Amino acid sequence: MVSAILASAMAFIDGTALNVVLPSLQQSLGASGADLFWMLNAYLLMLAALILIGGSLGDQLGRKKIFMIGILIFIAGSAACGVSGSVTMLILFRMMQGVGGALMIPGSLSLISSSINEKERGKAIGTWSAITTVVTIGGPILGGALGDAGLWRYIFFINIPIGLAAVLILWFKVKESRDEGSSHAIDYPGAITIAMGLAMLTFGFLRIPAIGWYHWQVYTSITLGMVLLIAFIIIESKSKHPMMPLQLFTNLTFSGANLLSFFLYAGLGAGMLFLSLNLVQVQGYDQLQSGLTFLPFTILMVSVARFAGALADKHGPRLLLICGPATAGLGLLLLSFVKQTSGPGEYWTTFFPGILVFGLGMSFTVAPLTTAVMGSVSDHFSGTASGVNNAITRIANVFANAIFGALAVLIFSGALQQELKHIPMKDKEKQAVIASAVNLGNAKVPAGVAAGQKLAVEKTYYSSFISAYAFILRVSAGLGFLAALMAFIFIRNVGVKKE
Repeated sequence: MVSAILASAMAFIDGTALNVVLPSLQQSLGASGADLFWMLNAYLLMLAALILIGGSLGDQLGRKKIFMIGILIFIAGSAACGVSGSVTMLILFRMMQGVGGALMIPGSLSLISSSINEKERGKAIGTWSAITTVVTIGGPILGGALGDAGLWRYIFFINIPIGLAAVLILWFKVKESRDEGSSHAIDYPGAITIAMGLAMLTFGFLRIPAIGWYHWQVYTSITLGMVLLIAFIIIESKSKHPMMPLQLFTNLTFSGANLLSFFLYAGLGAGMLFLSLNLVQVQGYDQLQSGLTFLPFTILMVSVARFAGALADKHGPRLLLICGPATAGLGLLLLSFVKQTSGPGEYWTTFFPGILVFGLGMSFTVAPLTTAVMGSVSDHFSGTASGVNNAITRIANVFANAIFGALAVLIFSGALQQELKHIPMKDKEKQAVIASAVNLGNAKVPAGVAAGQKLAVEKTYYSSFISAYAFILRVSAGLGFLAALMAFIFIRNVGVKKE
C-alpha cells in the first residue's frame, strides 16, 4: 500500500501542481497558450498511449518489476524537466515522464488487487484513492508556494526522493506478482496506432486558434487522428494479444464505468485547469492562495472517500456513481457563474460554495468508481483493467485540453472583438490587442496602445477571459451530468460478470 501510494501520488501530483504554476512557468519560459496545453498533453499523450501496455507488461513480466522500471524512468524525466531551459525541452521531457507513468500507474492498483482479499479490497482501494487524491489536490498548495517563490522547477525535483523511497520499499518489502497464464507477446501495432491517433487529434485541435478550422493542417490532422483511432479498435478486435481486450467491454458495468470515467475526467481536467488560470491571472490570487482554494476538496476526500469505498462494498457502487458525478457537475455549474471578484477576500461567497459541492461529488465517486472497474473483471485481467480505466481518464484529459484549449482561445478572441467595439482605437491597435489572445489570461497590452486606453484594454482581457472560463466550466458541468447518466444506464450492483 505504501509503495503504491507513494508512486501514484508522485505521478498525480505533477498534473495538479503544474496547473497552479502554469502562470509563472508561462512567464519564465515565454510560453504561449498553445505551449501550455502541449506541456500538459505531452505527458498525457504518452501516458494514454502506453498505459495499456504498462498494465499488460506488468501482468506478463511481473508487476513489481515493471512498476520499479516505471518509477525510475519517471524520476529521470522529472529531473530533466527541472533543468529544462526552453518550452521545447520541457515538452520532450514531459513525454519521458509519461512513458514512466504508463509503466508505473497500472502497477499500483493491480498490486493492491492481487495482494488484498476480496472482502477488504473496496476499503483498500478507497484508502488508496483517498490518500493519492489528497496528495494530488495538495499539489496545488505546494505548487502555489513554489511558484510564488519563483521555484516552479522544484515541482519536478520533489519527485526524486518520493520515487526513490517507493523503489526501496518495493525492492526490500514487496513480493513479485504476475499472471502465470499469460503469453509474452506485446501489442506494438496497437500502441503505435493509438499514440499516433491521439497525437494527430491533439495537434489538429491546438492549431485551430492560430490558423482556423478550415486550414489543411487542421482538417487533415483531425481526420487522420480519427481514422487511426478506428484502426486501433480494428487492430484490437483481431489481435491475438490485444493491449485493450475488447471482450472486457461486453460487461456493461465495465463499459459504463469507463464511459463515466471519460466524461467525468474530461470535465474535471478542463474545469480545474481554467479555474486555476482564472484565480491567478484574472481574480488577483497569488499562486499559493490559488492552491489553498482546493483545501475544502482535500478535506472532503480525507473524510469521505474511504467511507464511500466501504459503502460501495456493502451496498454496491451504482447509486454512488449516479449521485457523485451529478453533484460534481452541479459544483462546476456553480463555479461557472462567478464573475470578476475583488480577490481572495471574497472567496467564501464566490468560489467556495462551488468547490465544496464539487468536492463532495468527487469524494463519493472516486473509490466506488475504482471498485466498480476492478470488481467487474477477474483477477486474471486486473492489470489490464486498471490500465484501460487509467488510459480512458488520460485520453479524456488529452481531448479536454486540446478541444477546450482551442475553444477557449476562440471564445476569448470573439469576446475580445465584441468588447473592443466600445473602445475608440485604430484597427491596427485592435489587431495587436486581439493577437495577444493566444496567451489567454496572460495576455499583455501591446506596446503601441495609448497610455489612456491601457486600463480599458486590460479590463477587456479580464472580462473576455471570464466569458471563456464560464463557457468551459458549463461544458464541464454538462460532462459531469453525462457521466451520471452513464452510471444510471449501465452500472448494476448485482450479476457482475467475471471476464
